[in-house]
Amino acid sequence: MNRGFFTIMAAQFFSSLADNALLIAAIALLAEMNSPAWMTPLLKLFFVLSYVLLAAFVGAFADSLPKGRVMFVTNLIKIAGCVMMFLDVHPLAAYAVVGFGAAAYSPAKYGILTELLPPEKLVAANGWIEGLTVVSIILGTVMGGALVNPHVSAELLSFNFPVIDTGVNTPSEAALSVIMVTYLIAAIFNLKIPDTGVRYPHQERNPLKLISDFANCFTTLWQDKLGQISLGVTTLFWGAGATLQFIVLKWAEKSLHMPLDKAAILQGVFALGVAFGAGAAARFVPLKKSLTVMPLGVLMGMVVMTMTLVHSFWLAYPLLVLVGVLSGYFVVPMNALLQHRGHVLMSAGHSIAVQNFNENISVLTMLALYALMVKLNLNVNAVIILFGLFVSGMMMLAMRKHASNQRRYNSLALIGEHKHH
Repeated sequence: MNRGFFTIMAAQFFSSLADNALLIAAIALLAEMNSPAWMTPLLKLFFVLSYVLLAAFVGAFADSLPKGRVMFVTNLIKIAGCVMMFLDVHPLAAYAVVGFGAAAYSPAKYGILTELLPPEKLVAANGWIEGLTVVSIILGTVMGGALVNPHVSAELLSFNFPVIDTGVNTPSEAALSVIMVTYLIAAIFNLKIPDTGVRYPHQERNPLKLISDFANCFTTLWQDKLGQISLGVTTLFWGAGATLQFIVLKWAEKSLHMPLDKAAILQGVFALGVAFGAGAAARFVPLKKSLTVMPLGVLMGMVVMTMTLVHSFWLAYPLLVLVGVLSGYFVVPMNALLQHRGHVLMSAGHSIAVQNFNENISVLTMLALYALMVKLNLNVNAVIILFGLFVSGMMMLAMRKHASNQRRYNSLALIGEHKHH
């Protein structure tokens, strides 16, 4: 991997670090406002709404400029969302603006990998990007938990710049100030990302034509025998992962009796497992063998259900690491395969936009169902069982569909195919 690749990794790390710290800070702000419990999962829902609403447009935007410049502009939008929260705009609205920036950031972040690297390096590159993203989730979640801790808040507020009045007077403002600095570090790395020299044809600007083009890309990827399996699996994974974040927080509160700042560490423990799994997949799973990891998705759903038997955090840690390892090991090869097929069949930005659209429809649907379960006061163990059964069942359906495709045509021969012109 070259220097440009590692600059992209650094930019992604700091931007994701800030995103995850901001989620915890926003949850704490909602608690300060005495908002109802069902509003908490809506934070993530508002964040991902942009991925769905802007899907037809962000791919064209990502392909219209050098990817590093796109990442810089969209990172500034995230900073604007953070500033809104600082200025007492409702956390749901402010976090939605951060989601707007993230939705436009993503096609550039993943699309540049296919411009920079050959297909055989995509699994390793995805191992890096998922591994570092997961480390940023761990540290970002822990950082967010620390920033909302009363003792840390008091230390931050006691710090004064000579002469300058910063206007930071409350614990939440102190937390948001640290998060904004983290976004600024990401923006500096964005400016250092090299131009790959890849240029796409002039991008359409007519909204109706963009929607039509997106619909064609959407259909192309779902009709492709490899695209449909990898897209189906990653769509399930990201919806499940977003929901599991909130299930773990609720489970920690109800079964382990942990406050938010301690429960946030459990999310980090799960993410640590994903990092190990992602790293192992990058090392041991070549692109040609990417579809062999699907049974691990079934196993992951079954292991999640054992959370209902755990009431000690000493058992919770290894269990969440195991769930994370299984998740990371099966999603990284599927992500790489999907990027490869998207790059072969269409442009990098457009294929990632289709991927984001599907994955975030899944996130929205699963978070809305989870918010409904919380509103209905469903027992957290019942939620965990339903969640585990759903994940295992959907993975088994994906495996059956792939086996059916293979009986008609050896779609594995398409892996490594060169870009269509």
